[in-house]
Order: sequence, then C-alpha cells, then structure tokens
Amino acid sequence: MLHEPLQQQLARLGLRGAADALARLPCHEDLIDTLAVLLDAECLHRDSLAQGRRLKLAKLGQSAHPADVDLRTPRGLGKSRWQHLLGLNWFKQHQHVLLVGPTGIGKSYLACALAKAVIEQKKSVRYLRLPRLGEELATLQAQGRISHWLKALGRIDLLILDDFGLVPMSANHQPLLLELLEDRQQRGSVLVTSQLPIKLWHGQFQDPTLADAILDRLVHNAELIELTGESMRKKNQRASTTEDKSDPTI
Repeated sequence: MLHEPLQQQLARLGLRGAADALARLPCHEDLIDTLAVLLDAECLHRDSLAQGRRLKLAKLGQSAHPADVDLRTPRGLGKSRWQHLLGLNWFKQHQHVLLVGPTGIGKSYLACALAKAVIEQKKSVRYLRLPRLGEELATLQAQGRISHWLKALGRIDLLILDDFGLVPMSANHQPLLLELLEDRQQRGSVLVTSQLPIKLWHGQFQDPTLADAILDRLVHNAELIELTGESMRKKNQRASTTEDKSDPTI
C-alpha cells in the first residue's frame, strides 16, 4: 500500500516503467520516504518550468499580480466584482471579458493580472496589443504564415486583445479578427480592453456585415466592466511628487 502514492507520482512524471518496477520491490519505509521527497522535488521543479513556459508564451504587456490590484481607488471596480472575476467562472464557461474605460485607468494592468490568475491554473494565455498587431500581420502575410498563426492562437485558452480601437485595423486585416473569434467559439475566452465605448465599436470596421459578425461573437457572450475615474498614472505621479516634497533629504 505504501507503494501506491509513489506509483501514481511516477506515472504522472511519465516514468511508468519505474512505477511498474516499484510494485515488485520490497517495501522499506526509509527508502519509500526518501523516494517520496525526491519525487515531490521533481514535480515542483517540472511545475516551475512549465509555469515559466506559460508566462513566456503569454508575452504579457505588464508584470501584474491579482493581489497587487488597487481596489481602494474608486474606478467602478469593487472588491466583490474583482473577486468574482478572479473566480474565473467566465473563463471556465468560455465567456469573454470587456474592460472599457478612459486612458490610464488601469485596463491593461487588470487584464494582465487576470491573465496571471489563468496561468496559475495551468492554462495558456497570449497577449496581443492591437496597435502593434498590424506590423506583425503584414510580416506573417509576407511569409505565408497567417494560417499557422491562426491555428496556434486557436489552441490558446485565453486571448487578450489590448487597446482595441486605439489604432484602426487595416481593412485586409479586419477579417482575421473574425477568424480568431470563430476559432474560439465555446473553446476559449477573449479579454478585450478599449478606451472606446462599445456603441462606437461597430464604426471601427469598414464592412458593416463583418462588424455585425465580430460583435455578435464578442459582445453577446461577454461580461462588461466599465471603468470610470481619473488616470491612475496621474494619481501615482501626484503621490510621488508629494513624497518627494516631504522628504527632508531632497
């Protein structure tokens, strides 16, 4: 019976031959304890490497952690709603999240903090900053790799589209957004940040039919978070200035 937990760990690590051999070995308690410590260390090591790979794959725009989010500053995001988002029920149900609000309010930071929570659940994330996406897509098209790009993103659990509408997408790239969303239907979630109110999103697309198709897939299966208030950057700058003035060494 002492072998069984170790056999399960060995199997989890892909060492099925060792797991089968362990079942035939005599049971020495000291050896079992030592082996258990070694296997725990190996599991932690592999989990750490996998976490690092997921973070590298995500290419997050900011280093953010859910516990560091400022909930004291009024901006339309209270503690209960933030905890609701961190519960990731929307993610588990393949729903989307739309973070809408003025510049500097912290939309990108909140998006990256939620991404970190998803990554900690051993799920994949990919961050795309839309104002810079046009250059990447032009390069991919020149290399004939658009289909590969779409296929790779289709396997990602959470896709972040940051700063939607800040720079209009070119007409020939706009259909790719529909392809991204179509591939994620009931299979993955999308998190969008934007300074534009949702009522103005339709006007970002040259083809009204394409706009209808994109917004139908994105908005109607999403949780909308409308942020308000002053820029967090301005707030932090004022706080920094006040600290400098109060420091007698300056």
